[in-house]
Amino acid sequence: RAPGVYTFHGPEGGVLPLYIGKSVDIRGRVMDHLRTPEESMLLRQSRRISHVRTAGDIGAQLLEAQLIKAQLPLYNRKLRRTTRQFSLRLHRGAVSVVNSAELDPARALMVYGLYSSPRSAMSALRRIADTHQLCYTLLGIERGVAGRPCFRAMLKQCAGACHGAEPPGDHEQRLRDALEDRQVSAWPWRGAVALEERGDDMRQYHVLLDWQYLGSADSLTAARRIRGSAGQFDRDAYRILQAPILGGLHRIVPLAA
Repeated sequence: RAPGVYTFHGPEGGVLPLYIGKSVDIRGRVMDHLRTPEESMLLRQSRRISHVRTAGDIGAQLLEAQLIKAQLPLYNRKLRRTTRQFSLRLHRGAVSVVNSAELDPARALMVYGLYSSPRSAMSALRRIADTHQLCYTLLGIERGVAGRPCFRAMLKQCAGACHGAEPPGDHEQRLRDALEDRQVSAWPWRGAVALEERGDDMRQYHVLLDWQYLGSADSLTAARRIRGSAGQFDRDAYRILQAPILGGLHRIVPLAA
């Protein structure tokens, strides 16, 4: 009855694990699997269950995401499908869709949102434009003729930046304000750090670099021995770490010299 990650294994010699999960109460969560009729196929194939303890939920989430990406378990379809990720980039008032995996984590400025496809990113941009009366033409959602009202302006659904009724600078500022709560934060340190997580009977230091999880250790001395290099922007790690790192709720120890 403690935090950690558990794995359902198939017959010995199986290439892939069957399922990897996490919980703040490993025993309780595993027992839930055993009582769920919808998971009968998983249970029929399972031969044993292993687990790894963590100090708390942050470590469990990080380890689960790391193991799923590395081991590709058969029944973890959701996290296995998140290899592609996209964001909205704002540059000189225009918005474009970029591949989030190509972002520089240390300079993720004017980049907003994390989406599973370019289509979902553009759908989010449309919803923002509709809510704030922004111009589809200036945002690049639709084509228009310079200096002429767009179709939405004629319907009073656009504030008129497309034909001079609103200054372009005002339109861009309203766009920035509308996107502000979606901005992807740049990595706030010059190198790797250790996030300290304390549990009832366990303490861990999670080693992080550029919004990536490199591993965990029981002491700072061991944490400093964990090595890693900058790689692709990891959407799952970013979502797990953003609040703990930026919220100031945990001790953060810089590891770089």
